[in-house]
Amino acid sequence: MEVADHHDEHGQDEDDDEHNTFSKDHEIEKLRTSGSMTQSVQEIARVKNLNKIQMGQHEVEAWYFSPYPIEYAYCDMLYICEFCLSFYVSHKQLSRHRARCQLHHPPGNEIYRHDEISFFEIDGRKQKTWCRNLCLLSKLFLDHKTLYYDVDPFLFYCMTERDEKGYHLIGYFSKEKESSESYNVACILTLPQYQRLGYGRLLIAFSYELSKAEGRTGSPEKPLSDLGLLSYRAFWTETIVEFLLNSTEEITIEEISHRTSITTQDILHTLQNIGALKYYRGQHIICLGDKVVEQWERNDEKKRRRKRVIVPGKLDWKPIHFTPAQLRFL
Repeated sequence: MEVADHHDEHGQDEDDDEHNTFSKDHEIEKLRTSGSMTQSVQEIARVKNLNKIQMGQHEVEAWYFSPYPIEYAYCDMLYICEFCLSFYVSHKQLSRHRARCQLHHPPGNEIYRHDEISFFEIDGRKQKTWCRNLCLLSKLFLDHKTLYYDVDPFLFYCMTERDEKGYHLIGYFSKEKESSESYNVACILTLPQYQRLGYGRLLIAFSYELSKAEGRTGSPEKPLSDLGLLSYRAFWTETIVEFLLNSTEEITIEEISHRTSITTQDILHTLQNIGALKYYRGQHIICLGDKVVEQWERNDEKKRRRKRVIVPGKLDWKPIHFTPAQLRFL
């Protein structure tokens, strides 16, 4: 397989703070949130080929193998432009690149902005080099991601944090342009330097806002990693419990699905997981226990303190409809 040219793209800053190093040993058990295209035992078994990357103000330890070109692999530090995602083997090369790099945000349409958080929509077919670089970067932190080169069939939704220097990549999720299984997420990742700060939840929440705008339900592509599943279960539980607590009338599973865009299957699995489905007088009913409500209240308070929520009114987006002719060439 061929790797796109990584030499003329766009800019970023060096890291001189040793405390901004994030390692697998400290983070992986609690932090990794991943989806996958397929399971690939061969990829999981491959030996990690990079030690660290420098990206913006952060040094980050690589967790897994990623198929960077051989001339870039097996070096102690790979220097990545945080805006165009081009990569270099020395800080000097990166500095030369930054001097001519013009990109300060992902190369797509800004479809959401609230406070310092923005989302950009990038078409894999139109921005192949950037999206391939994103996939190579994300493979360093996802143990069974196999999408590297065939980015044409996907849209990428990138979350950024804005400051005076530009829009800094926090994480992303990808989505098939046409999914026969109605998946609303193919792969999802929060970069390690931004994990445990509530950004993973924002990514998941945003994927469902897009599904609401499309007027359909959605679910992440399977299989999910164990920790990915835990992240989704936490979001589903929080969303469903909040909806039920705010409902004053009897409501069906189908109505919950219609209002939240969570599939009925995911709703049922979530209710079963939290012990909220009861059998009473010949039928199933939903009954929220005190512990479930108390946990929701604690999580809600934590979310309010962080002040990081998706505001639906800030979404400026219409679903892209691809013609059969367009999809035929993906």
